[in-house]
Amino acid sequence: MKSRFYYAGIRVRDLKRSLAFYTKGFGMKVVGRGTMPHGGKWVHLQTPGTRMRLELNWYPRGSRFYVPYRPGEEMDHLAFVVEDVKGAYRALLRRGAKVAVDPAHSQGTEVYVKDPDGIWIELLS
Repeated sequence: MKSRFYYAGIRVRDLKRSLAFYTKGFGMKVVGRGTMPHGGKWVHLQTPGTRMRLELNWYPRGSRFYVPYRPGEEMDHLAFVVEDVKGAYRALLRRGAKVAVDPAHSQGTEVYVKDPDGIWIELLS
């Protein structure tokens, strides 16, 4: 399975505060933003000279992705670009991944699995 590490996503409690921290503190630039179907917000940040991105994710109460914060659980997910999303999904399940969001229930081309420790991994085409 060919893949390319694309970005790391973290949950944030206050999107405006986090944006100010990463843009002013690290000089990161906003390279993308959007709203998720459940009302959550995401922002992609990048530093000059790299293609690696940091995704800030804010989830509203009541969405299936919202969970109360506990120390150490701010890591949201890692994302990999793969040639065949469904093939990679099946291959990773055979290697010990667990279902996070079944492909039949995902929106768009992304699919999610959990690594052996429960970290979500997004597979993108």
